[in-house]
Amino acid sequence: MGPQGRETRPLSAIPPRTARVIAFMSVLMAGLLGGLLGYAVSDAFCDGDCHLINGISLLIGSVLTAGGLAVVAVLALRAMGEWHDIRDRERAGHAP
Repeated sequence: MGPQGRETRPLSAIPPRTARVIAFMSVLMAGLLGGLLGYAVSDAFCDGDCHLINGISLLIGSVLTAGGLAVVAVLALRAMGEWHDIRDRERAGHAP
């Protein structure tokens, strides 16, 4: 326990585990929804036997949306880590 009964943690720029789990689950959900969207769009515009085109559209939609959200998630987690680092420095008396 630290001052004023607060729990102390080691100084680290790593974001909390909950934030990382939420980011990971968000990337998985984006991949699923992007795949469904890619499949739906190709299915709507294709007549006849379109299994290959639908599969490729599903794969492309999944990869693009999951990759895009992964970039956003990494940037958000890095910002969160920096905010924690700055707050820890201020609490230690070393203002940036």
